[in-house]
Amino acid sequence: MPREKKVENYDVVVIGGGPAGLTAAIYAGRAKLKTILIEKALIGGLATYTNEIANYPGFPEAPKGEEITNLMKKQAEKMGVDFKLTAVKSVDLEGDIKTVETFRTTYKTKVVIIATGGRPRTTGAKNEEKFLFDKGISFCATCDAAANTGKHVVVIGSGDTAIEEGLFLTKFARKVTVSVIHDCGKMDCNEIAKEAALANPKMEFIWNTVVDSFEGEERLERVILRNLKTNELIPVECDTCFEFIGYIPNTELFADQLNLTKAGYIITNEKMETGIEGVFACGDVRDKWLKQVSTAVGDGAIAGFAAEKYIEETKTFKELIMQDKKPGIVYLYNAIDVASRDFLSTIEKIEKESSGKLAVARIDVYKSKGIADRLNVNTFPSVVIIKDGKIYQVITEDLSEEKILSCL
Repeated sequence: MPREKKVENYDVVVIGGGPAGLTAAIYAGRAKLKTILIEKALIGGLATYTNEIANYPGFPEAPKGEEITNLMKKQAEKMGVDFKLTAVKSVDLEGDIKTVETFRTTYKTKVVIIATGGRPRTTGAKNEEKFLFDKGISFCATCDAAANTGKHVVVIGSGDTAIEEGLFLTKFARKVTVSVIHDCGKMDCNEIAKEAALANPKMEFIWNTVVDSFEGEERLERVILRNLKTNELIPVECDTCFEFIGYIPNTELFADQLNLTKAGYIITNEKMETGIEGVFACGDVRDKWLKQVSTAVGDGAIAGFAAEKYIEETKTFKELIMQDKKPGIVYLYNAIDVASRDFLSTIEKIEKESSGKLAVARIDVYKSKGIADRLNVNTFPSVVIIKDGKIYQVITEDLSEEKILSCL
């Protein structure tokens, strides 16, 4: 007889333990939200494999990636965040309460923050696994360029990212050898990058080649290329091999529930909202321009803050705004607008004279328009009249005590 799954309730479930997920969890935990972070492999994500991060603010000594992510984890734990190392099997993101299923546990939650990141596309060549990340194969020139100052590096790929990152590497490395799958002179990048690369004296191209194998003892020492036309094996001695042949977002779990780009990235707005209420995405898993630890942290901060606002506004909306016990007045105003502030005294007068017969709510939209969006109001100041738990009337022009009372 199959064992019945345990059910646990949370305010926030963060899926993914990289810098974005850790930051989101820190923000949620600090807001006193019951939060759990679920990671299937390694807390810290791909960042833990980076030898040194020289461009993360506040760390002038360029620490290893795992040093930064370990500090993030400790900070999240200090904020009361729970951690679970397991794979998520399925999710149901619709409704006020979402479901996240693992092998042994069902998590019920008000908010899901997706920070599952992605994985670099690899060549599949022999011995590749042996040298991934800190053993000689890298996927980030920005992260590892400085460590290759004066060295010889190999770049795999000829798309925009490969050639532009290869050009960046020439600022540090003494030589950059590029393996291109196409015939001589043909690349997949834009023409400007192609011309710049071909004219760069530090860049050398080996055409019609793919990686056959990686070789070395403790660390990568050479890349064996294979000519696609002759099958000739070409050994290239090097210090590091950078692979730029694509990136695969980890969105398989969400493909049938969220809006994704053709490449599989989650589409969000600037608040990290996905289009389903209470579901946010942050970090490398979302459609964005720059994928770095610093941008992941920024995304996570927004997602964590947005989650707090969503939970707070949902409670306010249900219990205070759309209550059906008595007629309600919702005053939506912007605190930095003088006219909006001045009309607060009129709202207070109406509330006082109603002797408790009216439910009056004052909503400042300066920091968040969440409640206003739920009421479909985008003009401020405005008054929304609620009767029997439903929107009865919205007043956006010529606000006055008489006009409001006439609607009641």
